[in-house]
Amino acid sequence: MKKYLFPVILSLCIGALLSYLIINSYNDIDSITVSKNAEEIYYLQRGVYSDKEAMEEGMKNFQHYIYNVEDNQYHTYIGISKNKKNIEKLAGFFQKKGYDIYIETKITDNEEFLVVLGQYDELLANTEDENAIGAICNQVLAKYEEMVNGEYQN
Repeated sequence: MKKYLFPVILSLCIGALLSYLIINSYNDIDSITVSKNAEEIYYLQRGVYSDKEAMEEGMKNFQHYIYNVEDNQYHTYIGISKNKKNIEKLAGFFQKKGYDIYIETKITDNEEFLVVLGQYDELLANTEDENAIGAICNQVLAKYEEMVNGEYQN
């Protein structure tokens, strides 16, 4: 009995150590939302700010914008689309106005917002008028605030 005690205890310790290492390795992996209705959508990021006051000051030229707090920083977004060509059109629109922007992708599963976003994407795809592009962009952001931010508070 004594000759089996040491190997059993050693096996348990090694198993516990390996389990701990494997489980902790998954903490470093980015995860995505898994949902039947989840879709990847494109966001135009305007900037990243260290505090809310700086964000509000930096975004005062925009009628509508949304933001998320990630890693204690305020990430601001000024455009959303499901369509890659539309997000590039919006990027060009804002770059003409002198703004530095970045395209990011995120996943959302808010089915109602995705339907509304699809309708606005159709309008955006069929226009080249800058006033219309700005109005559509503002409407999408207002709908996002109404439909998504109420569900997921920033």
